[in-house]
Amino acid sequence: MRLIRNCSVCLISLSTLFSTAAFAQNNYPSKPINFIVPYGAGGGADSRSRQIAQKMSVILKQPIIVDNKPGAGGNIGTEFISRAAPDGYTIGMGNFAPMAVNKTLFGNLRYDPEIDLTPIILIEKGPLVLVVNPSSPYKTVQEIVAAAKAKPGTLTFSSGGIGGSHQLSGELFKQSASIDMIHVPYKSGSAGLTDLMAGNVTMMFDQMYSAMPSIKADKLRPIAITSKKRSPLLPNVPTFAEAGYPKVEVLNWQGLIAPKGTPKAIIDKLNAAANETLKDPQLRELMLSQGNEIGGGSPAEFASLIKAESAKWSAVIKTANIKPE
Repeated sequence: MRLIRNCSVCLISLSTLFSTAAFAQNNYPSKPINFIVPYGAGGGADSRSRQIAQKMSVILKQPIIVDNKPGAGGNIGTEFISRAAPDGYTIGMGNFAPMAVNKTLFGNLRYDPEIDLTPIILIEKGPLVLVVNPSSPYKTVQEIVAAAKAKPGTLTFSSGGIGGSHQLSGELFKQSASIDMIHVPYKSGSAGLTDLMAGNVTMMFDQMYSAMPSIKADKLRPIAITSKKRSPLLPNVPTFAEAGYPKVEVLNWQGLIAPKGTPKAIIDKLNAAANETLKDPQLRELMLSQGNEIGGGSPAEFASLIKAESAKWSAVIKTANIKPE
């Protein structure tokens, strides 16, 4: 009788536990959500995160509080997300570097992007544009490749630092075209761009939103963009695929992530709210005006992107033997 009574108590306890968990998921969110940004305030990731958080908070009817945790190329904030309670009340922005690059670049991450984090949704993807000084003799990708092969190791490309999308784009171009160029890292992308406009380096791969003002002012000449399709902002500028190098496809992307173990029902609710947010006309117009492609879709689609990008950039980094600063 005592055994039967104990078993009954266990079953009741388990039933209560499952009922409580189900209620929590159905009632989600019932309190404010923390939104971790692994970069400092005022940057592109921070601005977009705040825009997304504000609109999602209206849909979910709960405040979403943005919390900046910068450092180590995005690793600190991303690790924080991975270690948070998987209850849906800590989410964050996961992007290109800490989700697909830094695992290979640093080699000692205390989180695994594909194991310790759960993708929610892709927010956006942004191509880069290869630019040169207006006085440069190069007007096409083919001319740059020919010059690099004629005089290996003489052409240079600037970047905002080791292992970022500026450098990785250049390394991917080098590997795809079988050419030798010299990477010149700067402390920031703007510093690399300034030296390009001063004529001190040959070229640079830069984000569209960053390069466009100088392109419009005729201070930079665009050569090609790293997306599959031409950009509406630069309709006369070819893609690398059109130039004969389809493997040179680089998209700076970011999306929402949560800790591993976050219940599927909560992930699906966040995904639905984010998809609805991405339909907002003002947000869409802003993204497109910056040269970005609007994201959306399912958690599985975002997970597939992360997996493919991780494999791609791991190979590029190892081939180029890139080491962190």
